[in-house]
Amino acid sequence: MRALWSEQRKFELWLEIETLACEALAELGTIPREDAKAIREKARFDIAGINEIEKRTHHDVIAFLENVAGYVGPAARWIHQGLTSSDILDTTLAAQMNESCALLLDDLMRLREVVAKKALEFKDTPMIGRSHGIHAEPITFGLKMALMHDEFGRCIERLTQTRERIRVGKLSGAVGTHAHLDPRVEASVCAKLNLIPATLSTQVVQRDRHAEFMTTLALIASSIDRWGTELRHLQRTEVLEVEEFFQPGQKGSSAMPHKRNPITGERLCGLARVIRGNAMAALENVALWHERDISHSSVERIILPDSCTLLDYMLVTLTKLVDRLLVYPENMRRNLEITKGLYFSQSILLKLTEKGLARQTAYEAVQRAAMKTWQGEKSLQENLKAEPEITGQLSEAEIDQLCSLDIHFAHVDETFRRLGIVPPSN
Repeated sequence: MRALWSEQRKFELWLEIETLACEALAELGTIPREDAKAIREKARFDIAGINEIEKRTHHDVIAFLENVAGYVGPAARWIHQGLTSSDILDTTLAAQMNESCALLLDDLMRLREVVAKKALEFKDTPMIGRSHGIHAEPITFGLKMALMHDEFGRCIERLTQTRERIRVGKLSGAVGTHAHLDPRVEASVCAKLNLIPATLSTQVVQRDRHAEFMTTLALIASSIDRWGTELRHLQRTEVLEVEEFFQPGQKGSSAMPHKRNPITGERLCGLARVIRGNAMAALENVALWHERDISHSSVERIILPDSCTLLDYMLVTLTKLVDRLLVYPENMRRNLEITKGLYFSQSILLKLTEKGLARQTAYEAVQRAAMKTWQGEKSLQENLKAEPEITGQLSEAEIDQLCSLDIHFAHVDETFRRLGIVPPSN
């Protein structure tokens, strides 16, 4: 990803766009074919030379053109014919964003493969589900991982859709009217770069496209943040249901030798804030003066390469985190038992209403048993059996049957099939 956004790659794309434009002009008979051929054969650039010229011109594209012309000779008079700087800059950005999408989509697919493997491994491993941070009802750790798999599937969908709206180039001149360049040149160059010509542009491709790209990256980063936060919570000492891999020789604290901190998850959560901030800057870039001003340019030189590179790193890092995640089913079982069966309350409530008891009456009876469990030593099952309004409707055997994890996990296999997470065939 760094190479894709490097100065070297940028100038390579600039040179290719200028050369392709000359070749298209030659095909139309606008410039001599031999000159287009000379440009293809001789054109090159020197970054140090470009930088030296820019000290004088204070214009990067002019510096580039002067540097290239020194290698090409007389045929260089056709380079940049009918073009404006933004034709080169925006078409290059489109190519870089398009190539970035390919790398990020590969990252996302690899992440989902690792998550799916983890989901299958722990498909039937029970743990407590939490709402408001409080024990709610049982789930499985596999279901939690399946949810992660599903969320990053939507990330793939969004990025794939956004990619089609940002791989848009333009070679339409100073205000987008093609006044000095046949639109067929634009179509030819864009096709060879796997881009789509802008239906209509000003001097620039409109920045709502770039803002969409950046907000899509921010959404993906926020999903990473969501799961980094989840895993960090599950690693808290009093929970310790999962833990980041802690390699031999690793240190957690300069002061406390016992510490094993979730530093990777914390790093991912922090970097997500950077990408979300960059997305806000991209949204500010949408409103430009008339056919264009240059206020967006300095911003994009930072936010686009930084965000693409950061997100690439974050996805690879999250993939490693999940792949090497330490999972503790015994602690999940321990935490599941902390509330002495309180999570069976809804099963009892629903059965009581099925039996004909008014919902409010049933709710209050189950709640009384639950509060006794919270405040005492007996399990919910024991306290349920001591409530006359409950035992008037349910036998002890029925209460025992309803207080079963099987009720909560009856549809796990169907959920996995619906998500397309299935064991690999032998």
